[in-house]
Order: sequence, then C-alpha cells, then structure tokens
Amino acid sequence: MAPSVSEIAAQVQSATDNVEKLNLKNTKQEDGPSYPFYSPYYDVNEKFPPTEIFEYQDPGLRADPAKPHLLNSETKLHHISPFIGTEVSGVQISQLSEEGLDELALYAAERRVLIFRDQDFKDIGPEKQIAIAKRYGHIQRHPTSPNVKGYPEFHVVYRGDGHDRLRDVIPDDRINRTQWHSDISYEKQTPGTTFFFVLDQPDVGGDTLFASQVEAYKRLSPAFQQRLEGLYAVHSAVEQAEASRRRGGPVRREPVESVHPLVRRHPVTGEKALYVNQGFTRRIVGYKVEESEYLLKFLYDHIAKGADFQIRATYKPGTVVVWDNRVTVHSATGDYDTSVRRHAVRLTPQAEVPIPA
Repeated sequence: MAPSVSEIAAQVQSATDNVEKLNLKNTKQEDGPSYPFYSPYYDVNEKFPPTEIFEYQDPGLRADPAKPHLLNSETKLHHISPFIGTEVSGVQISQLSEEGLDELALYAAERRVLIFRDQDFKDIGPEKQIAIAKRYGHIQRHPTSPNVKGYPEFHVVYRGDGHDRLRDVIPDDRINRTQWHSDISYEKQTPGTTFFFVLDQPDVGGDTLFASQVEAYKRLSPAFQQRLEGLYAVHSAVEQAEASRRRGGPVRREPVESVHPLVRRHPVTGEKALYVNQGFTRRIVGYKVEESEYLLKFLYDHIAKGADFQIRATYKPGTVVVWDNRVTVHSATGDYDTSVRRHAVRLTPQAEVPIPA
C-alpha cells in the first residue's frame, strides 16, 4: 500500500531535519563575534615610527632542560608528528610561573608547534595577554593588518560578516589559497615564540598547516646544504603595503626590506633551519634573476610537498597555539564557507636578528 500524503510529508520533514543537523555553518554568525572587544580595527591615520634594533636574549636559554614547571605529572602530551607538533593538556598558560614560561619557549623551539586546549587565555584581558607575550620579546605592531582599538600589539585574524581578508591577500585567480610563510620575516628582528588564541572557529575547516624548516633543511643532501649556507635573501614588506594601499587600508609605517641568511641557526637549540618563504622572500642576493627564481622555486616546492614533516593544526574556541616562527612556516586553509566566522588573535614577539648557519 502506498504511503499517505501525511506520511510522505513527515518523511520529508525528517529528512530536512537531518540535513539541518549536518549544516556546518556556525550558528553564532548572525549574533556577532563572541569577543567583540577583539573585532578588527583599521585606522588609516594610525602611524608607527620605524622599528629599532633592541637587545634580545631568548627566554629558552634560562630554562631547565627537564622543564619541571611545564611538563609535570598533570601534563599530558600527544605528539602529532615525530618532527613537529605536540598537543598539550593539563596546563594553563596563564597560570605558568616565570620558570614555566621560560620552559615554554624552549619546548616550542624543540617541538616547533604546541597546541594547548581549553585555555582561559582569551578571558584574562589584554593587559595580561600582552604581559605574557612581552616576556618573549618586543611585540610587533603590524603595519597593515587589523588590530584592536587602543591595542596595536594585537594582530586580528577575522573572516565572516562579509569580511574576507584571505581573499584580499590571495585572490580568486589562484587555484588554492595555500601560501606558506613565516610571519613578518621582512623585519630586521624576526619573530620567535608566537601566540595565537582562538575566539570563534568553524565546526569544520579553518585549520592551519605547519611545516618544520629544520626537517626541510635536514632532508637536503650535505652538498646542497653546504651550498645554501652563506647565501642571503631579501625579505620584503613592499607588496604587503602596496596591497593595503590599493584596498584603502592602513600603512602604519613605510615598508621595509631586510636581508637574512637562507639557513639560520636557532640561538637555543643550535639547530639549522631553512629561512625562506613564499610570502615574503623575494630574491637571493648576488644571484641573477633566473638563478634566484629557479632556486627559490625548488625550495618552496620542497617545503610545500613535504607532507611527512607537516601537520594540520585544528582549533576550537579556547585553543592557544604557540609556535617558533624561526624554525617553521605555516599557511591558512581557506576551506570553509565565507559566511562562517573565524576569529583569532596573534601576538608576535620579535626575537634576534637571524643568526647565519
């Protein structure tokens, strides 16, 4: 006997309900950001003076190698890859002692990327967040990216409500929006221990890819490693500034270019790491155009194809990621609906002038 109209209607409604349950959009989108204080703020009249060189000593040099204040009986670790990435639970960053914060710098250098779950860091207020990050160096104030009104130390990452900065940076004429980079590598003193805390996150997607520049270097033949050591490359903020000007965005200080070694040495671990990235490296000093482009393309491809020394970091609100920008590269993944909000904040302490290998 064929089903009745009412039975068919009930089946359709049931199917519709199931589809609704599978909807991957963030239902908070229409309610506004969970943390409006950290909403992206642009002021085209905001200006910063040129950065100056400052003395720097890595906090990891003060750390006990056993890390008793960070890794204790309450701490649980899950290593994502042998070469990079560890999930840490049982630790609240906001509650770490001075010794524990020093050990955090050392552990971030050793494991490259640390992912802390269920943190109260997003709720402790801007002053304490900045005070913790300042332990790792002067916090860079970004010349073009959105910040927080009154707090230029914060670099705001926001996508949603028609605000799609990723599309501004990497337009639709690209096959994908993957772009490996080390943050602000154009600065004379580049970032070290970096903090990223998540406020709103899609249920699926919006992860970050990370790769170990130490392992990328190790995979090269000894002869090729030797050839790279002693080479230097130009890292430039010019394109970033020009793109912001085209969008009518701020350029808070004039763009800089810096020359850094292709292979750098970490001041605490002594490890050698490649230091080139698709986002900001422009040319190799002393090479002709074709030579430079050929070598840089090889290195970019080598890093991008190294799936066995990469991880995909996943987030939830309350996640804090701490990574060492000197020995890693990373890329956003624009793999979620632009109507879904992703909101996070980065604090970017600058470390030493890169040490050549």
